[in-house]
Amino acid sequence: MAPRKKKETEAQPKKEINAYIAGAGTVVDQQVTETIKSNFMPYAMSIIISRAIPEIDGFKPSHRKLLYTMYNMGLLKGSTIKSANIVGRTMQLNPHGDAAIYDTMVRLSEGHDALLHPFVASKGSFGKAYSRDMQCAAARYTEAKLAPIAQELFVDIDNDTVDFVDNYDATMKEPVLFPVTFPTILVNSNMGIAAGMASSICSFNLKEVCETTIAYIKDDSINVADTLLAPDFPVGGELLYNREEIEKIYETGRGSFKVRGVYTYDKSQNCIDITEIPPSTTSEQIIEKVVELVKLKKITEINDIRDETDLKGLKITIDLKRGTDVEKLMKKLFKLTPLQDSFACNFNILIASSPRVMGVKEIISEWVAFREECVRRRVYFKLNKAKEKLHLLKGMEKILLDIDKAIKIVRETKEEKEVVPNLMIGFGIDEVQAEYVAEIKLRHLNREYILKRLEDIEQLEKEISDMEDTLNSRARIKKIIVKELEAVMEKYGKERRTKIISAEAEEESEDKLFVDNSPVTLFFTKDGYFKKITPQSLRMSGEQKLKEGDEITQIVESTNAEELLFFTTNAQGYKSRVDNFSDGKASVLGDYVASKLDFDEGENSIYMVNLSSYAGFMIFVFENGRIAKVPMSSYETKTNRKKLIKAYSEKFKLHTALYVKEECDLLISSTNGRMLIVNTASLSAKITKDNAGIAVMTQKKGQRVYTVEVYNKGSLENEHRYRTKNLPAAGSLKSSGTAKQTQLDI
Repeated sequence: MAPRKKKETEAQPKKEINAYIAGAGTVVDQQVTETIKSNFMPYAMSIIISRAIPEIDGFKPSHRKLLYTMYNMGLLKGSTIKSANIVGRTMQLNPHGDAAIYDTMVRLSEGHDALLHPFVASKGSFGKAYSRDMQCAAARYTEAKLAPIAQELFVDIDNDTVDFVDNYDATMKEPVLFPVTFPTILVNSNMGIAAGMASSICSFNLKEVCETTIAYIKDDSINVADTLLAPDFPVGGELLYNREEIEKIYETGRGSFKVRGVYTYDKSQNCIDITEIPPSTTSEQIIEKVVELVKLKKITEINDIRDETDLKGLKITIDLKRGTDVEKLMKKLFKLTPLQDSFACNFNILIASSPRVMGVKEIISEWVAFREECVRRRVYFKLNKAKEKLHLLKGMEKILLDIDKAIKIVRETKEEKEVVPNLMIGFGIDEVQAEYVAEIKLRHLNREYILKRLEDIEQLEKEISDMEDTLNSRARIKKIIVKELEAVMEKYGKERRTKIISAEAEEESEDKLFVDNSPVTLFFTKDGYFKKITPQSLRMSGEQKLKEGDEITQIVESTNAEELLFFTTNAQGYKSRVDNFSDGKASVLGDYVASKLDFDEGENSIYMVNLSSYAGFMIFVFENGRIAKVPMSSYETKTNRKKLIKAYSEKFKLHTALYVKEECDLLISSTNGRMLIVNTASLSAKITKDNAGIAVMTQKKGQRVYTVEVYNKGSLENEHRYRTKNLPAAGSLKSSGTAKQTQLDI
């Protein structure tokens, strides 16, 4: 058999093949930053501007495309139609696939319970926002139409109130924004994750939002928190209200607040029914966490837990053991499960295609400016239409005054195309007017029709004058906006679903009986690391693991029930409890306190106080020799505040902070070699935490306090030499026969 011939391409050398590819095999030097900039940045900007971040009308592009398609399909009226039909039509504007479009519709629907005021009326199973396992039915089974409130999105859209742009293939036009008549951006929650940024906007009660916007329009110096009480969620729940935190969110657009579930106790069945949960969790997550805690025996009062959600709504039932303290158990569940959860706010909104994190007042200001422009454009559009109509009627008026002449001109004109020019010449009107007159039906040439048209001219002139006055008056435009807001509030306003309860009152009543009172040893390091180790682990452990250059500064015997107070480099104090830290081992670094307790940026802890009661004193020794003595009772608060500002004086540089349970001697040495023994009883205590103290040890220029320690009697020979009756004092130089000093652990 003859050998097979190789194909030409196979026979060609590899170099010859590469010769057909331009630049093949060439190595190009390019900075990584340039590659990222040229390849990733356009994608990142597309995500930010065209996908994840909502605009001032309260919608992302996917929402807007879906709702506008439904509007064009006439779904503001009539009955529902198949969701698959709507999804298919929406793909003319949104090319991202039917699944993504249907998911958008589901979230906007009434049946999903994700929004306070849904824009899509639904029929069929659309799943539930509060359940992970309750999924929506396929689009071919469900039906939808626009909800009544959706007409507030489109009421002016045909009056040139907003700009329109081409869709992705330039075959249709779509609105850039919706001319919404109320601040939708605040009424319905909105979340999105873009490249390098995110948005998380909680929902507010529509009546409160409208009232706040009206109040702002009338007086822009208002305190938003007076009328916009707190966020409101479709799932209800109870919001733990802290005025300071809410005002911070309203001012900066960032922050968080806690929402917890609502329960009832059925005494006859000895069970708890949970009917409302936080918006950031699901019923399955709560059940799974409770089951886990029961298995770990951290909760022993529960016999069974099950999901009894039905057509009436959410319901999680917990069967209890006999004799269970319900209130105590619920406080455990709030603390240990997602039944109480935080909602993190990040009010990031696109303004003129640029993302901005704004406070509530700034958002309202931007919306009012946007709405003013919509109203102005609507009035201008109607003004032009009215002027066009008036122009036609003015031409008709001239002809109606002499109908016989008009008829004669028409009858004596030989060619049809000459009718309009002859009317223009005969009555001194323009082509548009003459064309309009020429189209008048013969039946309309009667006295009644003529008188009505003349009345229309008079009415139009009044309307045009009024619209021109409106365009020249910002106050009148604002009145129109206020009137529209009042109408929306009256028509669609509902009572709050999320109850507001005092966070301080709840913290005050926090039950500590279930806190483990077992002994632990606490370790605190120079760099601000904290370890809590049980006696059993401590006996089995070896050398303590520390960060390079770090060292242990405090070792304290404590229990899980005691409180902690950390003083920081920013003269602040942060409260916590021992049981808030997990048990550690010697082989780990421990918890970094600044991160654990959410310190301010650049702030670190410098001293730890372990408290079973607020007895004793804090001693603050400053480098210039001054000492401040503050009773621990000054740090006690009626509520469980986590952060205490002005915990000590920032006027002078702090050298040492010490907690003493009772009066004692302090040995202070200076860089000049002198030493001074001072009894804390000789220092007057001041309840003001940031008091500057009194001068104790005098320091000359260039000198400062070198060491501070609790003094044990007998540690120094001739110790009377270092004591003095009068303060301040310079102290005495160390004698050659001084005994070895020892330092007492506090």
